[in-house]
Amino acid sequence: MTVPAAEPVEGTPLIRPSTTDHPLYDQIVEACRTVFDPEIPVNIYDLGLIYTIEISPENEVDITMTLTAPGCPVAGEMPGWVADAVEPLAGVKQVNVQMTFEPQWGMDMMSDEARLELGFM
Repeated sequence: MTVPAAEPVEGTPLIRPSTTDHPLYDQIVEACRTVFDPEIPVNIYDLGLIYTIEISPENEVDITMTLTAPGCPVAGEMPGWVADAVEPLAGVKQVNVQMTFEPQWGMDMMSDEARLELGFM
């Protein structure tokens, strides 16, 4: 028997909020900015590919990310690149990177810096 997927409650964000008030948050964001999609000359954070950075009280980091397209040639490698960038940070206990395609990535998720870099502004 298959249980149907629960519909999100109206007003529930499609992307879980990040733990922005944690002392490690800014360092983790900067580490994510060192990872680039090989096909686009902009880091994955400013591209909007990092959806959520959750940091537990024990400094365990869960990152939810996506790709510009499900068929991205580096789909299998990108989560490892992100984990490799974040794990060496002082204080980080463990990193777990999950891939999602819900919601689907769109150009509106890019930062203004990324749009400028790519000539969309």
